[in-house]
Amino acid sequence: MTATTTLPEITDADFASEVLGSDVPVLVEFWAQWCGPCHQVAPVLAAIAAERAGALRVVKVNSDENPVTSAHYRVMGLPTMIVFRDGEPVHELRGARPKAALDRELDHVLAG
Repeated sequence: MTATTTLPEITDADFASEVLGSDVPVLVEFWAQWCGPCHQVAPVLAAIAAERAGALRVVKVNSDENPVTSAHYRVMGLPTMIVFRDGEPVHELRGARPKAALDRELDHVLAG
């Protein structure tokens, strides 16, 4: 994965402004360096971010380095992905999955 496909890293300090204050829906991946499935889903999320640019923002939060946000949203397993719209969590996905499955779920959530 190149630097151009790396997702923005959000921290406890900027979560409210970057995610809750976003004008577009945001898919937040909660991940950790030691999480194998997180690394598997990373290129899938980068592709989704590129394809849906302008309609969906995709970011990641390192759960080990940002425990406040992770605890607030009760992230118990990794990867956990939460879609936020208008500052509210509207859909949660747990575990790595193929791009087609993520696209289907996102199409459903974003259409609502």
